[in-house]
Amino acid sequence: MAAAAVARHCLARFTDSETTKCTLSYFHHTSSRQSIQVFYNKYQVCTLSMNGCQGDSKFPIGTIETRTLGAVPSPAVAMERLNLAIGELKSNLPPCSSGIIRLQVPIQQQIEAIEWLHAQDEILPRCFFSGRRGRANASNLLIDTINGNGYTSFGQNLVSVAGVGSAVFFRQLHPFSYDDWKSIKRFLSSKCPLIRAYGAIRFDARANISSEWKAFGSFYFMVPQVASIVVKLRKESSKEFILSNNHIPNKTHWDLAVKRALEIINTSNSPLIKVVLARSSKVLTATNIDPISWLACLQVEGENGYQFCLQPPNGPAFIGNTPEQLFHRKWLSISSEAMAGTRARGGSTTLDLEIEHDLLSSPKDHLEFTIVRESIQNKLESVCERVAVEPKKTVRKLRRIQHLFSQLAGNLKTEDDEFEILSSLHPTPAVCGFPTETARLFISETELFDRGMFAGPVGWFGGGESEFAVGIRSALVQKGLGALIYAGTGIVEGSNPTLEWDELELKTSQFTKLLQLEDPWQSKVENLETIN
Repeated sequence: MAAAAVARHCLARFTDSETTKCTLSYFHHTSSRQSIQVFYNKYQVCTLSMNGCQGDSKFPIGTIETRTLGAVPSPAVAMERLNLAIGELKSNLPPCSSGIIRLQVPIQQQIEAIEWLHAQDEILPRCFFSGRRGRANASNLLIDTINGNGYTSFGQNLVSVAGVGSAVFFRQLHPFSYDDWKSIKRFLSSKCPLIRAYGAIRFDARANISSEWKAFGSFYFMVPQVASIVVKLRKESSKEFILSNNHIPNKTHWDLAVKRALEIINTSNSPLIKVVLARSSKVLTATNIDPISWLACLQVEGENGYQFCLQPPNGPAFIGNTPEQLFHRKWLSISSEAMAGTRARGGSTTLDLEIEHDLLSSPKDHLEFTIVRESIQNKLESVCERVAVEPKKTVRKLRRIQHLFSQLAGNLKTEDDEFEILSSLHPTPAVCGFPTETARLFISETELFDRGMFAGPVGWFGGGESEFAVGIRSALVQKGLGALIYAGTGIVEGSNPTLEWDELELKTSQFTKLLQLEDPWQSKVENLETIN
């Protein structure tokens, strides 16, 4: 039977009962594949919230705790139980002056997070993060803390999290700093692993923020008021009809940018070895795009990827399906991945293996992959006590695409090194280039749009565990404004502008497949003409 829990977070300054903040959360974990229909009510969440960055990061909040109540048969009964518990909490305030308390009730009814999130379409902010579900078939390179050797572990069981409302959020215009990280961490505890802060950081915090990214600031994190954790997502989406599709840069300007990059790379005294150029495609549709429906379809796209959504108040939704992990931390153990080189999947097993062999034997793709792996290894070694590197490159297969892939792992000296890992690893050569600053300068001088959170870190901080992916294969979706679809590709010696453009098309196909490329009214006219 599916196991589930409903929970409520209470974020309060307990010395003032009027500012007590109660938040409703559903958390669900199941290995069952049966579909159970659940009626989801829309929940009204408090508008009161606080920017956690405005407090003193040096002082922890008074209490962080989780309280588990008795099990109940349904979410409705759980809500009654939680309301009673909240009332008791308000009438019997803890002795400390501030804190965050999670109240949770186990239930025996399955909850589909994406359907629940879809029903909360009027509530902002909202977030979603899904870990990989194909872990049973993938090895995880870890560090043996006894002898420092790499070994393999199977079957890590990660889940998806959907949330609306924010008990506390973290947003600033300045680059994400150590003090900002400490501000987030003071609301988290290893004793309460499900109290997490979900969010994202800009690709380049030093660049000016364009209008479409203003609501996110330089970084945006939130501890959601309402959340649902599940293993599996199911959703179908109706296709939207494109009214216009505008690429920045267009094909002509893309060719010029790639050729200019190659001229610099091929110059004997140039330090630039690789640069990642990106494209922004603005799509206007006949009807509003539902970002949550798109998100559910992305979940179907690949069990080896991370799906995410982050939408602040009065802002667009940043959604994506990325195959690339930046890092995963569990206590002092850290893991990361090197990924580069791209090919389409084959239409048959034989063709797919032929394409895989071509990818593995390509000198150009091997160069690109080696740059990424060596850079990540060097960055890990600058922070970790020991680092293990998977010696042989393999191929990570997604639904439409396959990449060269390798795992790395290490041990941090202290948990405070988590910030150093984040700031050191981002941006990797897979999304920026190498050397980093040379590539970043070329990008800022060449690209005519703001990447925003595209290619930046997206994920969550927890007390004893954190995980971040790289926000590629992503889109910015806003009601009435269509979508901005982002993709990038690495330029190294031997790159071809046309082939790199084709790679952009391949990487954005997970979004464009959700769009009809013709006006529905024009289609009707053509059909009538055929009949006549």
